[in-house]
Order: sequence, then structure tokens, then C-alpha cells
Amino acid sequence: MKYRVFLLSMLSMGIAGNPAVAADLPVLKTGGANKVPACATPGRMMSFATSRNGRISSQFDGVATEYMRHGEALSVRWDYAFFQMLVETANLSFVGDVRASQNNFAGLGATGGGVRGEKFASVSDGVKAHLQHILMYAGEHIADPVAERTRKVQEWGVLTSWQKSLRGPMTFAQLTRKWSPKDRGYARDIAAVAGAFYNRFCQSPDPRPELVAEARGQRGITIDTAAAIKPVTEDGKLKSGRIIAKAAIADTRATSGPARIALGAKIPAAEPPPPAAGAAGPAPNYTILNGASEIAASDSSGSDTTTDAARTNGEVKVASAAGAAAASAPATSAAARSSCRVWQASYGGQKAVIIQAIDGPQVNYTVLDVNEGREQREVAAYIAAYAKGGKQVAEFASPSRALNKAFEMCPES
Repeated sequence: MKYRVFLLSMLSMGIAGNPAVAADLPVLKTGGANKVPACATPGRMMSFATSRNGRISSQFDGVATEYMRHGEALSVRWDYAFFQMLVETANLSFVGDVRASQNNFAGLGATGGGVRGEKFASVSDGVKAHLQHILMYAGEHIADPVAERTRKVQEWGVLTSWQKSLRGPMTFAQLTRKWSPKDRGYARDIAAVAGAFYNRFCQSPDPRPELVAEARGQRGITIDTAAAIKPVTEDGKLKSGRIIAKAAIADTRATSGPARIALGAKIPAAEPPPPAAGAAGPAPNYTILNGASEIAASDSSGSDTTTDAARTNGEVKVASAAGAAAASAPATSAAARSSCRVWQASYGGQKAVIIQAIDGPQVNYTVLDVNEGREQREVAAYIAAYAKGGKQVAEFASPSRALNKAFEMCPES
């Protein structure tokens, strides 16, 4: 059941009484030029929803992420489905027959007169049920519908003759005429909400960009799988990790000079050995985390590069390069003895961290490029989506230095 609360916003935007605007609502299914704009992200969507209702329950924090996740999987214009949801639920306030606990975002089965409609076990199920119902309107057969209402409408065939009478792919404007046939302003309501978002929030910075990766799973960030499966070929043969490390070291020298200090496992002969304990030399620009005795180091300018995870009882332990090498040696040796892979992923930033994750007998080291100021959020998002149970083990000022270290930790990759 839909709850009309948008008349004032429509009037202020010049939409009320303008059927041409509603007629411009997009086709239900994505494809060709009909794509969800890149600026429509879960972070911006939730910021938009919160601006309309500052008391949204925390149980719906991930609702926009689920619309993107299921919408892309089903090839549905999930952005307009989200706007429809805001109309149906009065901006997630659930002031009508449907209750928030039902996770019913489209009023499925709610026919008025106090009939509450269906209840779904989770936010994800409720979103999927909504999008499946839209897809059914587009003429698709839903093999395993979440909603009982979707199953019944399909079995009864109540939309078949109407769908055949339409020309071309179905739009949201056409859907609204059947979804709520007695409400002639339904399409204009959705158009008003869409206009409010795309005219304002689409131009704002994404407050939670990591939600895109969360919604897309392995499609969320750029994963260089070739670096893990077939890192480099030379005359048709795979190069060893040692050769790749040499190339990375050469790249570092070209961009950073000879001041790099190698740590951990054995290094190629061309690389100068680390200085002895107490020897003079610049401090390395990395942070190493070694279990209970975390070690942090600062770059040569003296700026602290330690993460929160590297602080023990409020103290930051700073060690020399030699001491750091000794501390990291056991972990490096253990990794070298096991099957390991080096991966590369990126959120587009200039800094980099190494994430270690164990998958059975295999140890995976991911060099993840992160953005300044968003490191912790991006690392957490990556681990949650692609490296379950993983942990950050190092932080670097540049991706090339992180790659060097990763190949030292996994020389056989």
C-alpha cells in the first residue's frame, strides 16, 4: 500500500500536473543506453533517504546496497525501484498498514483496509522480492519467486493479456498504471523523488564509496587476477616471483631512488642488503604488524604511518630496519614454505596495504591500493567481501613498494 506524502515537493519542483515528466520514466530492464547512472551509489542513495527522513531505523542501513546487489543481478533499473520504495514506504517511515518489521518495501500483498501484506525474513529478501515483482511486470518468468504475491500473479496469468497489448519494452510509467491503477499520480510521485535525487545528491561526494564494492562482490574493485594466476610470461613460460620482484624493485628505484630498504625474506642479489642494527640510514616507509608484537616505522620525513591496529596499550613501538626484518622473518619463512599467491587490487588510491588471508593450504597476499583518509574503511570492505578472516599486515606509501614486500613474503608466487 502506497502512502502519498510528496505533493509539496512535487509542486516545488514543477512536476505536479506534468504528465510528460512521468512519461519519461525509464524502461524497467537495463541494457543498451538504459543504464543506472554511475553517480547512483548506495552511499548517495542512503544519504538522500536520510535527508527525507532523519529517523530511519538502523535495520535499513544496508537497504540501498541490497537494491544495487539484486538490481544488477536481475538487470533491473534498481535506482528507480529504490525511488519507488521511498514512495511506497513514505521514506522508510512505514506509517500505513505495512510495518517496518515486515521488510516489505513495495507493499506486496497489502491491499488496504488494514491488510498488512507479506513479511520477509530479511532486508535482502524483501528487496529481492520487490525487484522480482518488477521483473515479472517486464514479462520475465520468475522461476523461484521470494514473494507469494509474485507466484500467484504468475500462476493466474493476470498480466499476460495486458502485457501483450503494449508495444516495446515496459517502462516504470506503464508499470505504475497497473501496479496502482486508481492512483493517477503514482508515476509523478516516483518522478519527483528521482528528480530530487539526480538534481542534488548525484553531484555530491559519495559518503560511503565502499558500499559499491560490497554490493558487487568481486566486481566491486579491480582485481588483477593475472598477477595471481599467471603473473608474467616470458617466452611462453611463467616468470618466478623472484624475477617479478626484481622488476618491481627496478621500478621502485626508478621512481624513488636507491633508499628503499628490503625486509623479511631473501632478496635478489641486485638489491643491497638491509643495514646492520644501529647503522645509519633512512627509516623505511612501512608499517609491519606481527601478531602480539606489532612493529611500526615512520618515513624519512618523520610522519607517523602507523595504523590503529599497530598500537598496543596505547604505545607505538618503533624499531630499526634490522629489527623489523628479524621480527618479520618467521612469518615470511612460514609463508615461503606454504603455497602462496600475490594478488593486486585497487580502489584507485596512491597508498597501498598488504592483506594476508589463508585459504586452506594457500596463503594469499593482496596488495590493495587505498585512498588517503579512507584506508581503514576500504581495507575493511575488501576483507569483508574478498578475504574472509584476513588481516592487514603492512602499509606502504606506494603500490610498487607494497608489491616488493609482497613478493618477498611470497617469493615462490
